[in-house]
Amino acid sequence: MQTKTTTNKTRDMIYIGLFAGLMAVCSWLSVPAAVPFTMQTFGVFLAAGVLGGKRGTWAILVYLLLGAVGIPVFQGFTGGPGILFGNTGGYLLGFIGTALTMWGIERLLGGKTWALVLAMLLGLAVCYAFGTVWFLAVYTQSVEAVSFATVLGWCVGPFVIPDLIKIGLALALCKRLKKVVDR
Repeated sequence: MQTKTTTNKTRDMIYIGLFAGLMAVCSWLSVPAAVPFTMQTFGVFLAAGVLGGKRGTWAILVYLLLGAVGIPVFQGFTGGPGILFGNTGGYLLGFIGTALTMWGIERLLGGKTWALVLAMLLGLAVCYAFGTVWFLAVYTQSVEAVSFATVLGWCVGPFVIPDLIKIGLALALCKRLKKVVDR
């Protein structure tokens, strides 16, 4: 006979796995534009927003670990340590900062919609900051020195509007899905 704790842990593991898979699918969905972008950050916002800080962070860690060992869960059906530790790998690793930021704000301010909006926006800023510094360091070592402003223009500027749209989509789904997950 299963206890309530065992059932909850099993359910948590299932949701963590499902959202790690959702992030993989979202990373494969590329939206064509002047600078193409994926729905990957949408999956990150949805995981942390629906599952909450702890389970959302675990889902993101599972996703990143799957990619680190070579399973093609990243953009363009890629995976492996070369992707994770390459020029743009800081943005992937920045997803952990996004989740931790969202978790912290959830703990401080609760689960109100305005707090979730703030958490997602600050989480995105953390991801951008970590990824930009990472890109600057790796690119400068492997290719050539570039300015911080140049990296912002390459790696952040084209993605701000699409990422804000993804936050809006995630917000629209979070409350509805959270009710199902919390049952």
